Amino acid sequence: MRAIDLSNEVGLAACYLLTLNLLLGVLLGVRYNPWTHWPHRRVNYFRIHNWTGYCALAASALHPIVVLFSGDVHFRIRDITVPLWSPQQPVVNTLGALGLYATALVVATSYWRARMTRRAWKRLHYTAYAAAILFYLHGLLSDPTVNNRAVDWLDAEKVSVEACVLLVAAAAVWRVRTALAHRRAAAVSALREAAVSAS
Repeated sequence: MRAIDLSNEVGLAACYLLTLNLLLGVLLGVRYNPWTHWPHRRVNYFRIHNWTGYCALAASALHPIVVLFSGDVHFRIRDITVPLWSPQQPVVNTLGALGLYATALVVATSYWRARMTRRAWKRLHYTAYAAAILFYLHGLLSDPTVNNRAVDWLDAEKVSVEACVLLVAAAAVWRVRTALAHRRAAAVSALREAAVSAS
């Protein structure tokens, strides 16, 4: 297996891990209870969420490092840390690097969460969505062979990244709708209580 092919596989693994991490984060955000809902078991998905975040960061960092050992493309350390001047696909690689740095920020702030206010941590934690967008753009627009070929939107790897995008988009919409429903229910409950206390 060539280094560039291994890098592609590691990049896809990072994409899948980040997607799983975001989906678990959405469940945490709406306080989903796996004991009272499916799968009706005690699952510590907070711990799984943390570990998928660490693994996604590790795979995201390993993805460009493997390219350094490729005989097909000649990347230097500078080309993967600040890829604006990389020999191949500089804009697309910069999107990937920015996604990696955003993921590192999210993981670091989660590690030091106890030292931050909840509001500050939460705002920084939403950077995960920006990281996902950057990763998905990198995955969709890059040429896996690094030959600057046109994007084949029906390529199996691209379709799997497109599926990740759709899953996260659907989960985000579901989260917003769930939050709005909870707010409406709380407002109705408060109005009822006010009406009962007034009468």
